[in-house]
Amino acid sequence: MKNKDPNYAIKVEKAIAEKYGAETVQHPKKEWDDEKEKKYLEQLKEIHFHESKEEDYDKQEVDGVFIPKKLITKSSNRSCPVCKAYSFKSIDDVYMVKFDCCFKCYIQWVEDREERWNNGWRPNK
Repeated sequence: MKNKDPNYAIKVEKAIAEKYGAETVQHPKKEWDDEKEKKYLEQLKEIHFHESKEEDYDKQEVDGVFIPKKLITKSSNRSCPVCKAYSFKSIDDVYMVKFDCCFKCYIQWVEDREERWNNGWRPNK
């Protein structure tokens, strides 16, 4: 077993201070005092106040529930304009984007008639 140098940590600290400056090895609380602590806490309160204020204005009521406006997209329509069915199925999303109808309506009205559908034909209500 090797003899450990009791001054090894001091030597490393001294080498770091020479290479990177004395500020790198000083204790973080050395320059901290009660006045800086008060300023820091005031800044935290101010930031929190502004964030909470923005969150209140950034929400919209949807069916009795407040939802952030970031999550609400107007272009996302979940109900089929042909049959008026409401769906969360991913397969319906594909057909809503391409044919503006759900999968069920695609099978019933659009399949093998895509050209006619794209020209504007829709079933009678």
